[in-house]
Amino acid sequence: MDILTRFAPAPTGYLHLGHVVNAIYVWGFAQSERSESKGGSKGVLLRIEDHDRQRSRPEYDAAILEDLSWLGFQADAPVVRQSERGDFYAGALEALRAKGLVYACSCSRSEIASGRYPGTCRDRGLRDDGRVGLRVRIDDAVERFDDLRHGAQAQQPSAQCGDVLIRDRDGNWTYQFAAVVDDTLQGITHVIRGDDLLASTGRQIQIARLLGREAPPRFLHHPLIMKAPDQKLSKSDRDTGVRDLRARGWTAPQVIGRAAFLAGLIREPRSVRAAEVPDMMSAFTRGF
Repeated sequence: MDILTRFAPAPTGYLHLGHVVNAIYVWGFAQSERSESKGGSKGVLLRIEDHDRQRSRPEYDAAILEDLSWLGFQADAPVVRQSERGDFYAGALEALRAKGLVYACSCSRSEIASGRYPGTCRDRGLRDDGRVGLRVRIDDAVERFDDLRHGAQAQQPSAQCGDVLIRDRDGNWTYQFAAVVDDTLQGITHVIRGDDLLASTGRQIQIARLLGREAPPRFLHHPLIMKAPDQKLSKSDRDTGVRDLRARGWTAPQVIGRAAFLAGLIREPRSVRAAEVPDMMSAFTRGF
């Protein structure tokens, strides 16, 4: 079968070891499948998710590309930036609006204390004046899917999060919406990302179906490297930043090996070249 996945960092900071773990899974899965399968095309797209215009910075964008090249992870197509794809998101918005599924919302994040939007503005009929958010109506369906690592999953987005914000009050397209539109239009077959995004899967499947994608991509959610038992790595953690490790004299294989060890992919610390990642991952992908 054709396999197309993506590495999709946000340029709101520099890459750290957590991103390297994701790169290992993304490139390792795609390339191990390429080496073990006859026929079908395999590949990795690089998508810079700079939908948040207030937090994204060009220096981080440039650093991401440079660090990936230094590590040895090469995409199979030119880089795509969400900041350049506004017409696609606007078109998807109009498709949902034509179905009567979009409404304006004036609620701020601080007003939604529980994390689940209660539908405050659903029937208020607010005008889209460019200063309000936009939400898509979510129905009560239970979304069922098989995660390649976690197995059978069932999620009810209406109970988890309520109607999904697709454009915020600053005019930014949201991650939940932009990622779905891009995965659909780019033909992504496998979404490979950290466990922290597992809960987003059901709502993204539902939004994709509303946009006409009947068969969702396959999903693989992998473990995160944690700074503490309840705290994942941050882009401000200088002891795990790729550029900080480079400045201290680490080689690219040392950085990849460190990330692989912390993620439990190898049993003891050692250097791992990017070219070795598919073989390292093949034992994991055989079980998927």
